[in-house]
Parts: sequence; C-alpha cells; structure tokens
Amino acid sequence: MTSGRVRGGFNQYGVTVGILMLDTRFPRIPGDMGNAATFPFPVRYHRVSGADPDLVVRRGAEGLLPAFVDGARALEGEGVGAITTNCGFLVKYQQALAAAVRVPVFTSSLLLVPLVHRLLPAGRRVGVMTVNAGTLGPEHLRGAGIGSEIPIAVVGMEAEKEFTRVLLGDELELDVDAAREEHVRVARRLVSDSPDVGAIVLECTNMPPYTPDIQRETGLPVFDIVSLVTMVHAALGAGLGPRPVA
Repeated sequence: MTSGRVRGGFNQYGVTVGILMLDTRFPRIPGDMGNAATFPFPVRYHRVSGADPDLVVRRGAEGLLPAFVDGARALEGEGVGAITTNCGFLVKYQQALAAAVRVPVFTSSLLLVPLVHRLLPAGRRVGVMTVNAGTLGPEHLRGAGIGSEIPIAVVGMEAEKEFTRVLLGDELELDVDAAREEHVRVARRLVSDSPDVGAIVLECTNMPPYTPDIQRETGLPVFDIVSLVTMVHAALGAGLGPRPVA
C-alpha cells in the first residue's frame, strides 16, 4: 500500500521492462516475448521502424544502431526500469545501448551464457541454439562477454524448413507443430553431436514457446530470454515509482 508523499515525473508507472521490437508481422504465440500474454506482469513495447529480421540476423543490423538508441531513450522516457530487445543478435549493440541510457540494458539471452557456464561442472559446455548459426559471429560473442575461456557448442535452425524461413522472411503464417518438431530435432542433434553440453541457452526470442519441449527431449536446463526478463523484473519490481519524497 502506498502512503506518504511521492514524486512523479513520468506519464505512466508500474512497468519494469521495456522491449525494443523488430519491425515484423509474423505470428507471435504465447511464450514469444513479442506476445504480452507471455508475462504475468506488464511490459512496454517500442517498435523500431525498419528493423527487418533478415537485416538484423543475416546482414548485421547495418545502420540500425541510431534507431535502437532512439527507441531505448523513448522507453527510458516512459519510465521503464530496464530495456531489452526482441532479437538476440542485437547483443552486438549491448555496450552502445547500455551507454545511451541510464537504466539497465540486456539486449540478449546470450548474456546468460557466462553465468550458465559458471553453474556447470568442469568439462561441460554451454549449448547455444540460434535461429541462424552461420551469422552468429565473434562480434555477437564479444557483446555477450563470451570469451575463449567459455566453451560453447552452437547449433542453428537454418537447415529446417519452417521456423527460420517464417521468422526471417517475416511471413504471415507459422505451422507451430512443425516448428516444435524442428526445435526438438535440432536440440537432439546438439546433444548428440556434443554430449558434453550441460545446459542450453536459446538465443532467439521466438524460441521460448518450445523451451518445455527442449527440456523434455534433452533432460537439460534450458535458459531463454523469458528467464532473463523475469529475473530482471523481480530485481526491479518493488522499486518502481512513484518514488517516496526524501
């Protein structure tokens, strides 16, 4: 219960996390961070015009940093407590976006990889499932703080027929059952090819609807962007404004 004198400064209150959205039209089912029903708490969205999925994932998000900075500052101005993005490949802009605002920024679930590695026994690797392994490069790993001392095994969805095609092609229809089967198949291949994987981090923010399926198939801990958003929300929740007057 609020009591005493409080100070304003924003138009709305009660939102912990703001999400910078790509400019898309493909379906976002519950579990996808672009579906507000995914979260049991309010989030605020900001669509970044021109941030085409193929441009961000396959073409290095060239020229998009100013638009994402503007979006981050707009979310900060609306009073969010932290800012994330809805594409893990934007981790290449982690440092620049964090420097542009005064609230915490976590651009990607890939930021979890160093933490997950520390959780594992010696000799275990972190598995990374990504929408497109061919373009997940050194700049993304550097942005996430994943150095050579952190062993990872990366597997991509690009050889499958449904999920990556629909997302990067920004198509209007998604066969959810086919996408689920693809995630299970790729996860199975990951642990078969790399039996020393001790946990999995899902790079793509559209993968969390299939997290339980991957967990059941592999028996491994699976971390995703929803895990990270939920953790940040818990860290911020009780501290949201309006703040008491000192």
